[in-house]
Amino acid sequence: MHSLWLPLSALYGFLGVALGAFGAHALRQRLEPDMLRVWETAVNYQFWHALALLGIGVLMLRHASGWLNASGLLFALGVLLFSGSLYALALSGIRVLGAITPIGGVLMLAGWICLFIAVLRLPSGGS
Repeated sequence: MHSLWLPLSALYGFLGVALGAFGAHALRQRLEPDMLRVWETAVNYQFWHALALLGIGVLMLRHASGWLNASGLLFALGVLLFSGSLYALALSGIRVLGAITPIGGVLMLAGWICLFIAVLRLPSGGS
């Protein structure tokens, strides 16, 4: 079964490297230190969830489930809202964008809960 989560993991990972490099090189002299830390936080969370999506995609190849799929969807949307709002905040300085960040964080937390349930439901044994 083909999984959306594997290519999305690769895309999020690629963008994480690109945005991390952009922050380290192009933004270092342009952003205040607190906004640069905001940017770096966005990159960090994006990377961790790119790896989580990779794991979900691999699990889906053998043990597709609604819980795994829900986890992938929640992680994907969480990254968009959490990291996306932090990127926008760092670039624009518009503080109200920070109000979106916790929504993304809650989606990520819900994704981890779904992954926990999915893993508990995996068949035990050799296959």
